[in-house]
Amino acid sequence: MLITIREVIDLLIMTLALGYLFKDAFPKHDFSSGEMTESLPTSTTWKDIQFAAIITAPAIILHELAHKFVALSFGAQAVFHAHYPFLGLGILLKLLNFGFIFFIPGYVTHSSVAPLASSAIAAAGPLLNLVLWLGSALLLKKNLVKKKFKAAVYLTKRINMFLFLLNMIPIPPFDGFGFVSGLWSALF
Repeated sequence: MLITIREVIDLLIMTLALGYLFKDAFPKHDFSSGEMTESLPTSTTWKDIQFAAIITAPAIILHELAHKFVALSFGAQAVFHAHYPFLGLGILLKLLNFGFIFFIPGYVTHSSVAPLASSAIAAAGPLLNLVLWLGSALLLKKNLVKKKFKAAVYLTKRINMFLFLLNMIPIPPFDGFGFVSGLWSALF
């Protein structure tokens, strides 16, 4: 089975948590016109949580699923997990009005593979973010996005750029470290 019921539940819970955590991180969004205002929301609505989830969750979910499916392609067993302690910490920090929240919302575990395969698995998530970043940028540059979706595509571009750059830092716990250490082990 490619995805288990438990993984689907973890994905749904993580999506809701991401929507809540980022509900006021984006300027107020007018769903009818696609425009964003300069001000942040003063009160939260379900639409704010929904919009934040639509922007953040695909970037993170697809990142993690890229790790999982590349691991599966190498014959490894791979499982997606919501990172409940970090999601809980993120929600607690949000409730306490911390200005900056750094957390890992989910991760994939996989069985042992060869070093080069491990490197490919580590690179898969950030490379997917790179594709989403450049794809969004191209859609915007070529003006291929309807006006009402431009704000969402612009924010998608920004979050995927951030996730790619952050995750390719070659220090633990980032994917860049797994990529470099897998290559190092394979070559030496």
